[in-house]
Amino acid sequence: MWMPPGQNQSWVSEFILLGFSSDPMTNRTLFSAFLLLFLSSVLGNGLIITLICLDTHLHTPMYFFLCILSLLDMGYVTTTVPQMLVHLLSQSQTISFAACWLQMYVFGAVGLTECILFVVMAFDRYVAICYPLRYTVILSWGLCTRLSAGTWACGFFFSLIHTFFTMRLPYCGPNMVNHYFCEGPSVRNLACMDTHVIEMVDLVISVFMVVAPLLIIVASYIRIAQAILKLKSMQARCKAFSTCASHLTVITFFYAPATYLYMRPNSSYSPEQDKQVSLFYNVFTALLNPVVYSLRNKDMKRAFLKVMGR
Repeated sequence: MWMPPGQNQSWVSEFILLGFSSDPMTNRTLFSAFLLLFLSSVLGNGLIITLICLDTHLHTPMYFFLCILSLLDMGYVTTTVPQMLVHLLSQSQTISFAACWLQMYVFGAVGLTECILFVVMAFDRYVAICYPLRYTVILSWGLCTRLSAGTWACGFFFSLIHTFFTMRLPYCGPNMVNHYFCEGPSVRNLACMDTHVIEMVDLVISVFMVVAPLLIIVASYIRIAQAILKLKSMQARCKAFSTCASHLTVITFFYAPATYLYMRPNSSYSPEQDKQVSLFYNVFTALLNPVVYSLRNKDMKRAFLKVMGR
């Protein structure tokens, strides 16, 4: 659909999200699978938030940040999956320009916030293992609140920059986005002008919000590993490594696809492959987090049994 043309160009007023398939039977199968994944992710993360809020034994900095992570994961899937489910059963796959702008902004904000949150969670583990006696003094509730607010502020600010520069590009047609949601690079490829400057802006944001946090996390865990290896008790070592294993697993499954998607030149853009990678870190990672943190965590299991009245 096109806006009324001006003197020199026409403007796109809506986009068409091509999704995964045009075959109705395939779409119905995908609908059932993605609906199950969506409900499992929302319920799983919602359960973690509920348990942390209800059980006073979980009112610690580590679980405070885990609660925020679950909230972000719920935001991830609810930003993209419901519309994808509607499009899988609907003949119309359009999304308005304003809705596309909003979806890109919220998705980016949640993702960038999560990048910074992983740094905060690594810092939490660093203090807990390297300075156990001063843990509650260093990570006071005031500091935890400020760190939390800072992660949200950074994520939403840098996402605003990314979305503003992407959506202010002239889109003169075509308007078919080869993706299941309004993902930045996919939409940007439809711009009817050179996007080199915008790509450089995104690269700078990626360095600050993806590469730098990842390097800080690696440095933190090197120090953590050194501290653990100095412990004399093998049981203490195993317990310390166990507390970090869940965090490292989630970080790996989040940063690996994110780095692949956003830390590469636009010339290597592959729509079909990118949709699969995006689906993994958008839907499957959000589902993985509650599984990893609940199955490996005795405190969460104990809280669940307590809430259930057993």
